[in-house]
Amino acid sequence: MAVIPFDDRDGFIWLDGKLVPWRDAKINVLTHGLHYASSVFEGERVYSGRIYKHAEHTKRLFESARILDMEIPFTEKEIFDACYEVAHAQGIENGYVRPIAFRGSEMMSVAGQNTKTRVAIAVWQWPSYFDPKEKLKGIRLGISKWKRPAPDTAPTNAKAAGLYMICTISKHEAEAQGYHDAIMYDYRGFIAEATGANVFFVQDGKLHTPTPDCFLDGITRRSVMALARARQIPVVERHIEPKELEGFTECFLTGTAAEVTPVAEIGPYKFKPAQITETLLNDYEQDVHRPVSVVQL
Repeated sequence: MAVIPFDDRDGFIWLDGKLVPWRDAKINVLTHGLHYASSVFEGERVYSGRIYKHAEHTKRLFESARILDMEIPFTEKEIFDACYEVAHAQGIENGYVRPIAFRGSEMMSVAGQNTKTRVAIAVWQWPSYFDPKEKLKGIRLGISKWKRPAPDTAPTNAKAAGLYMICTISKHEAEAQGYHDAIMYDYRGFIAEATGANVFFVQDGKLHTPTPDCFLDGITRRSVMALARARQIPVVERHIEPKELEGFTECFLTGTAAEVTPVAEIGPYKFKPAQITETLLNDYEQDVHRPVSVVQL
């Protein structure tokens, strides 16, 4: 199937306060965000016309910008509403929402105090992150050689573009080896996350998930934990050593893109998607499509 480039599509993108034709949403090659990774973003999904956990995502966008010393020139409500404006302009009831804030082209140096913070929002159709047939039987993960950095070496609490460089490299290497994705350790050698999703394990009827002290505490992660607790499934957040992988029976990933994705393998370790994984996958599917009467910040 032919791939449609993201710079050559129909419709509109919200850029700096207004809708512009998709192909006209351009920036200069000397944009600070391109050269120095001074940009933050969110990945969100719209289901049946509702952007899931949109208020939480919007607040995190602003917090990420604050951490990177960027001031978004719009209010949270303006960005919240603009995401819906773009989704409606695109006519998308089920798809992906990408708001991004980045430093402009007023300065070209490591320092960027005098740059303007620009904001863009795009919405497009995007099916499951992994092939549905593969997803149901469990995907295969390699083990990345790259590690999530320590919180005193990078702004690990921000959803910042620069933090995804090692994720891209890791996913490329994993796919070249025949895997779907890769698991990443943290700077201490504990299990951290996949390249774009949090990870959960099952042992003796309990969920175990790494403590997010050097990577994002995902919004989908928190949603699934709440769904588990509603089912009286105990949730344990802790540091997990790689050698413990052989003792877990089930494994799955969570994320806006990944949703709830069962895992069958991590390197030499095998898992079998079973009752807890299936239950939470189905509960999450129901939750994202749950109708609400009012959508507001």
